[in-house]
Amino acid sequence: MTNPTPVTDEVFPQNSGKTYTLVELMRGESPMVGKGPEDTVFSFPIVLLWEIVLTLGVGLAILLFSLVKQAPLEEIANPLITTDPAKAPWYFVGLQELLEHMHPTLAGVIVPTILVLFLVALPYIDHSRVNVGVWFSSARGKRIVGWTTLYTLLVMPAYILLDSRFSLRELLRDAVPQWVAQGLLPAVIIAVLVALPALVVRRLKGDVREMMLVLFTVMFVSAVVFTVSGFLFRGPGFKLYLPWQMPPGYNPWDGL
Repeated sequence: MTNPTPVTDEVFPQNSGKTYTLVELMRGESPMVGKGPEDTVFSFPIVLLWEIVLTLGVGLAILLFSLVKQAPLEEIANPLITTDPAKAPWYFVGLQELLEHMHPTLAGVIVPTILVLFLVALPYIDHSRVNVGVWFSSARGKRIVGWTTLYTLLVMPAYILLDSRFSLRELLRDAVPQWVAQGLLPAVIIAVLVALPALVVRRLKGDVREMMLVLFTVMFVSAVVFTVSGFLFRGPGFKLYLPWQMPPGYNPWDGL
């Protein structure tokens, strides 16, 4: 009878510099399964200190910018004169841009409600525990997000430009009911543009998480595109202009 081979490799080697000891190993489903003491850090004080440093750094950057850039208040508002263009604050400019392409109820109520409900429903749609907490879930997920971002950066600006120059809503205004021209038609176009890459991923045997990555990426990048379009490319009458062709006084970068 031979003696069993002694185990020489320790799973958690002892370290005199550590202030804790390993008490017990147990099986079970937990986000920490597969993680050892050497792979983790304490949320307090390590993560908290980094968050404090980041907050102070952002505050300092804003303070320095406010000291360098003069941004005085404009004159008292005159209810008899409307600013042209009357742009919303930057965080609402994306919705204002969307208003140019569809009915106000659709752009201002229905679309934001769908976005919020989608974000709320995400944990219930994708409840897989595989690669939880991993950015883009996998290498394939990174490629999917990259291609989806490129798709959105090409398609959404093209939609804004074409709809502004050759608007089907205006062409069909007198031919079909208002709710079709201003509501149903733009909703179908936007839905097709958003769903198309998700259907492609589905066709390539993508799982639920990959489809959710596609939909979230399209929505997020579209929000950025609509915000940039409304902020930089809308001039008098909220019409499209190239930034260097903007009439004097309308370019948001004037004075920087």
